[in-house]
Parts: sequence; C-alpha cells; structure tokens
Amino acid sequence: MITAIIADDEDLPRKELRRLLAQYWPELHIVAESEHGADALEAIHQHRPDIAFLDIRMPGMTGLDVANAAKGSCHVVFTTAYDNHALEAFAAGAIDYLLKPIAKERLIDAIGRLKTRLEQKTVPSDLSDLMQQLDQRLRPQTVERLRWISASVGDTIKMFPIEKILFFTSDEKYTRVVCSDDEAHVRKPLKEIIDGLDPEVFWQIHRSIVVRFDAIAKAHRDELGKVSIELRGSKEILKVSQAYAWRFKPM
Repeated sequence: MITAIIADDEDLPRKELRRLLAQYWPELHIVAESEHGADALEAIHQHRPDIAFLDIRMPGMTGLDVANAAKGSCHVVFTTAYDNHALEAFAAGAIDYLLKPIAKERLIDAIGRLKTRLEQKTVPSDLSDLMQQLDQRLRPQTVERLRWISASVGDTIKMFPIEKILFFTSDEKYTRVVCSDDEAHVRKPLKEIIDGLDPEVFWQIHRSIVVRFDAIAKAHRDELGKVSIELRGSKEILKVSQAYAWRFKPM
C-alpha cells in the first residue's frame, strides 16, 4: 500500500488535493493531514509515508523546513501559490511542485513520476542543501521585524523590547511573553507573532513554544529520547517536540 500525508494550513486547498488524489490515484492511501509544519513532520516520523505533499507557506515551520528536517525519509511534492519566476528554482532542482489552484494535468504528470520512482524503488533524496538554497531564493528579501511587544496589564501597558524576550508560549488566543524579570499575555496568537520574528534569533521548539536561541543554556535528552531545554534567566524547563528535536542533535 502506497501512503502519503498532506500538509496545508488552509482547509480548501487541502480538501481539494485530497479529492483530486482520490480521483486520479485511488490506490494512494492518505494517512494524515496537517495544518502546521510541525504537525507534518511529526506525521512523517509517526507514519513513515512514501510521499509528503507539503505547502511551502505554513506558519512557523514551512514546507521547506519540513523537507529539510525529514532528511530524505519520503518523496516530497510541494504545493505552492508562487509565481512562475519563483518556480524556476524548483525546476532547476528537479523537485516536484504543484501550482495552486492545482491543474489536473499537472497532478497527473506528478503522479506518473512518483509511481515510476516508487516502482523503481528510487531512494528519496536528502534535500537539506537544496532546501536551504530554495529558502534563501524564495524568502522575501525585506521583512519588517518586531522591535517591541506591548501588553495590557490592567490599566497599564507594558512594553517588552524584543531583545529582552526569552521565550513565547501559546495560550489559545493569547501568547505569553516572558523576560528574565517580567512576563505578560498579549491578545495575539503565536503564529502571527512568529511572522515578525527573525528565525535566526528565535527558534520554534514546539508548536506552542518559541525561544531566543542565544538564551539556551542546556538541552537534556531523557531515556525515551525526548528533549527539554533550560534557558539563562529562567527557571522553567521547556519541552521540545519531536518535530524540532533535530535542532539539538550533536554537531
């Protein structure tokens, strides 16, 4: 049985891809659907699918990040709304992609190539280096980064300079902002805050946790292989989900 996962943070494109796959590749078994990149990577680890259909733009962990972290464990097909100029990067890398809205002819071509690779038992490529190149090429060159986080506490508005924040945690519709000497909740979901953070400065370590990289003091791995970290300036122990444990592998 050939298996696959679908990852897209929008419901309609995800359902449409499932419908098209059911129509043009009925033998394919979809074992999981994900709305977030971290969930997609966890699904890859759990189900070991033959194929992963990954949307490039997902909050927090992008499809490129997932492909990079998956380390060639399955064949990857990207779904994307990028224009044709940006897609030249994918063509140069010989990576399968589906431009949204997905055309049935393009999907049928991709299915044919996937079937050939599976029949020939072609080993999925480790896309790490290529994903980094694509990320640099496709990432917007100018992104306005957050400089302050403001939070209302009673009748007071607290201002947190971004360079003093140790970590963020998601609390449903709110986000907890923690510094070494203070904390507060802001009325904004974590996935929106992530878009304004520099990914070189703040690392996502869990679907609901983002930490300042240079505040990490230690990483611990228990007998089950689960990772947790300690931060300088905080007594809290933060858990790392399996999707992000790769960040803490020994060099």
